[in-house]
Amino acid sequence: MSHLKTSYRQDLIPRLMEKFAYKNVMQVPQLSKIVLNMGLGEAIQNIKILDSAVDELALIAGQRPVVTRARKSIASFKLRAGMSIGCRVTLRGERMYDFFTKLVNIALPRVRDFRGVSGKAFDGRGNYSLGIKEHIIFPEIDYDKIDKIKGLNVTVVTTARTDEEGKELLKLMGMPFRN
Repeated sequence: MSHLKTSYRQDLIPRLMEKFAYKNVMQVPQLSKIVLNMGLGEAIQNIKILDSAVDELALIAGQRPVVTRARKSIASFKLRAGMSIGCRVTLRGERMYDFFTKLVNIALPRVRDFRGVSGKAFDGRGNYSLGIKEHIIFPEIDYDKIDKIKGLNVTVVTTARTDEEGKELLKLMGMPFRN
């Protein structure tokens, strides 16, 4: 069992129960999944970019991503329905906790001029989304083998009912918020 999950069970559950006055342990919010998404509009012209993105996302996440396809055609973007335009991977369980630990302790501190992540990127139901401009902040990515720097979206899905509960959960788990 990962260190984060152990500390969640021993330290965070009692603190969250005290702060939000939960009557039952099952009411305490927890992480349910983390979704990593790489949208690549350039894949329309250059299909090799998509292959490298799939390989790099697999290195970052530790599991093979699924290729996402366009749902509908958009003529101004030269996009037809069914074209491959990105990749995503959903992490649950042990891999999710390992990735969260790596994101908070290793990857985010490597961002240039990092002062913390925005506390306003919650969706109203306690889920947090974070955009990363450069995927090279992850230690698995070999900087010399990169043809193009890609961005990725990280969505942390929690069982929290409100943004306040979700933010408190992530803050206690070590997410470095600015405000």
